[in-house]
Amino acid sequence: MNMAPTRILAYGVLGLPLAFAALPVYVHVPRLYAEVGGMDLALLGGILLLTRVCDAAIDPWLGWLADRLPRRKMLAWALLPLLCGFVALLNPPATHAAPWLVAALALTYLGYSAASVAYQSWGAALGEDVALRTRLTAAREGFGLFGVVLAAALPALLAADFGAGVSRLAWVLPPLLLCAAVVTLGGTGAGGRSLPPAGRFGASLLRLFADPAFVRLLLVFVANGVAAALPATLFLFFVADVLALEAASGPLLALYFIAGALSLPAWVALAARFGRVRAWALAMLLAMCAFAGTSLLGPGALWPFALICLLSGLALGADLALPAALAADLGERQGQSGAYFGVWNFVAKLNLALAAGLALPALSLLGYQPGSGHGLSALVGVYALLPLVFKVLAASLLWRWRNYLEIR
Repeated sequence: MNMAPTRILAYGVLGLPLAFAALPVYVHVPRLYAEVGGMDLALLGGILLLTRVCDAAIDPWLGWLADRLPRRKMLAWALLPLLCGFVALLNPPATHAAPWLVAALALTYLGYSAASVAYQSWGAALGEDVALRTRLTAAREGFGLFGVVLAAALPALLAADFGAGVSRLAWVLPPLLLCAAVVTLGGTGAGGRSLPPAGRFGASLLRLFADPAFVRLLLVFVANGVAAALPATLFLFFVADVLALEAASGPLLALYFIAGALSLPAWVALAARFGRVRAWALAMLLAMCAFAGTSLLGPGALWPFALICLLSGLALGADLALPAALAADLGERQGQSGAYFGVWNFVAKLNLALAAGLALPALSLLGYQPGSGHGLSALVGVYALLPLVFKVLAASLLWRWRNYLEIR
């Protein structure tokens, strides 16, 4: 199927504000509530784990719903709770930070989850062949990476103080999301096939997990996702306490995500030439080589860590575009892409929940205290070494199952 490049780009635009909203939730919120809200790390990690697990648990149902409702309408309605929750989340009160965090996360997660599942499954339906679904996924993730760059860089530009910068960041999202929604909903067109309902919720899930290719893909995605979620959760702690480069955290994050965005066309081309599974395996190898020396870095190691951010960022483009495109193919093959992306997002969030909910309390038990200089060896181990173990596992599984996962 031929689709005008302008329509592909219009579809991708909404990925920018959605990713803009996601990064502070996973990167800035732990530090914001630990330092500004004064919350204990164990309590903070427990709340993040509980709310993320609850959020992830509703994703399969939202996916099933997206196969039965007009996806554009579901997407539009989901933006309101996302906006309200996001603004509240980044403006914690001086007291009672814990219940505020729970309520704000619940509202943010509900809106974000419904919007994401509707958006992803709509894209899968728009792309009626493998190549077009890969381009649509790359457009969505490419704009998403630029949204992440904005969210990473703006707090330091908006205020010298971390808490004030994050608070002001909250008010950037409403106009950004409104403009992007107008472009995407108005410029992409309805498109996509109208699919009949695929049965009740339970029957839909049974059909999904009866697909051995999808189960294998999920296992690879879990291992690879944990490898990415651990450093994402601990990035700001590592840069501030191990590297002593807190002021450089925004530019370093920006470098990482810009590299990912710029690498997307190359990964799409490599996938078209060698297949998406082999291109993804190459990206995993690049990420492992790039991250291998992280544990050796010490205070002031700006340029070596910048090189690591650059190279691992190049691998990020493949991680975002290629596995999601494979999932879209599998979902459309069964005629229930919403259900597939519901489970896909469930697993992605579970990875992040486990990273925050297990890593933060573990670091607390091992004696790490943010900003104190205590327990830095534990932080280095969890941030720099443990992800390599999961990345090796993911690459091994992917290569073993490469002939099952490639769809042409």
